[in-house]
Amino acid sequence: MIKIMSDTSTLTSSFEAKEKGFTVAPLSVTVNGATYKELDEISSMDFVNIVRQGHIPTSSQPAIGDCLANFDSAAEDDIIIDIAMAHGLSGTYQSALSASEMSRNSANITVINSRTLCGPHKYMVEKAVKLADEGKSKDEIIEAVHKCMDNSLSFLIPEDFDFLRRGGRLAPLAAHIGGALKLVPIMTLNEDCTRLVKAGLTRNFQKALNDTVIPALKKGGTDENYLLTISHADNMKRALVAKEELLKHFPNTEIEIVLLTPAFITQGGPGCVAIQSVLK
Repeated sequence: MIKIMSDTSTLTSSFEAKEKGFTVAPLSVTVNGATYKELDEISSMDFVNIVRQGHIPTSSQPAIGDCLANFDSAAEDDIIIDIAMAHGLSGTYQSALSASEMSRNSANITVINSRTLCGPHKYMVEKAVKLADEGKSKDEIIEAVHKCMDNSLSFLIPEDFDFLRRGGRLAPLAAHIGGALKLVPIMTLNEDCTRLVKAGLTRNFQKALNDTVIPALKKGGTDENYLLTISHADNMKRALVAKEELLKHFPNTEIEIVLLTPAFITQGGPGCVAIQSVLK
């Protein structure tokens, strides 16, 4: 049997993942003196509410012990494909690799660097589960995941520069100037998908969509064969604005709105919106 595993970059709790036919190792967040496994021990909304009280959060990759326990839970003849959050954005991929080397099932484990996160990551994992259920081979599933991986784009539009600055996403001076001028930054993954870089700086959210995000999606080939995801940190108003605008340019493309998890709210801050595309 082929078993699909991952982490909570898939925007899926351990309980939800089990219902969908895969297994996740949760990332952790620390805020107001307490540490939680995201989604399992604290919801996104509860986390946002604590952060908005002025508490500064931090996040960390899944514990190697959690990854190892997931790997060792499989039968000795199971084939395990672990599709991990992008290497470089987190230590999650490295945790999975380390755990795979320690596992009694080591010979049967393949760990994939998804080179993405959140919406596209969620889609890749769910597609892998579907293909496994259809009886596809390990190589066929890995090939399909790589095809998605090679045709994915990600953009993050935060409300608060300070979260990017603390996470090392923007230089302190740029964050200070941007915040003072009330500018809207647009972040994207760099070419090797190991870090977020600045894609643009605009006056408002609407211009961020129309001047940077939508042209880049078009240039990247986004059409009805793609999935567009809008992930947000308690900002449904902006998520709906983004959906309305995207529908004007991609009327036949499936669009999904989802809530970000605490680990990504730690990086982007409350109110941030991520817009991503992935080939189906």
